[in-house]
Amino acid sequence: MNQYGNPDMLAWQAAKYDMLANYYKYLNPQKHVHYYHMHLQCMQQWLMSERSDQMMGMTGSPAKVRVLHASPDAPAVDVYVNGQKVLENVSYKQQSDYLEVPEGQYKIDIYPAGNTNQPVLSQNVGVEGGNMYTVAAAGKLNNLQLIAVMDNNAVSNGKAKVRFWHLSPNAPAVDIAVKGGDVLFRNIPFGKATRYLTLPPTTVDLEVRVAGTNQTALEVPGVSVSPNQIYTAAALGLAGGQPPLEAMFLQP
Repeated sequence: MNQYGNPDMLAWQAAKYDMLANYYKYLNPQKHVHYYHMHLQCMQQWLMSERSDQMMGMTGSPAKVRVLHASPDAPAVDVYVNGQKVLENVSYKQQSDYLEVPEGQYKIDIYPAGNTNQPVLSQNVGVEGGNMYTVAAAGKLNNLQLIAVMDNNAVSNGKAKVRFWHLSPNAPAVDIAVKGGDVLFRNIPFGKATRYLTLPPTTVDLEVRVAGTNQTALEVPGVSVSPNQIYTAAALGLAGGQPPLEAMFLQP
């Protein structure tokens, strides 16, 4: 018997809770949140159920995946996995919680929130068991793409880890440097994430520079890193446009 439950029943329950969440969206916000979380729980179990038969005889942990809306001109979106809605009304700069899924390939469809006529993006994403991923919907709306990076929640005791992820679609390749000082990460193009850098706990002023120059594209003052914490500094927005270029710090 499937350890995650009957997939048809889970899909039916997920659809039921989704309808209830939508019904109470404006009538009763507390009930909306309650039923939406029930919907997400059923969807997570459904995803596990759909792939559990393929995992029979295999060992290992599930993958953990979260989604970040990083497209500066895209509307709020709904996210579908293998044809089932798993996230609703995700707006720019919003990130989801991690969802546990078995390793494998998943078809991701992204629709404008509340609209299923035509996806703004359809793309397959593969994940490996035991790994953690952040999948960003990035780029401008007319060139939207999913960009996945592998997260790492291991850190030396008393230290911090930091990396940089370039998600500004119109910004050139950049260097990340201490203000007026040394370069920490060099020549990062759009879509790429750097390696993690292990640091002692500190507070520092940083600069995002056009790669290979001293031209500052963005100042990021007063960045504090705490012991035993991991940070991804993501550059979002548009260079010289709206919404403006900014740094957003993601954890774990």
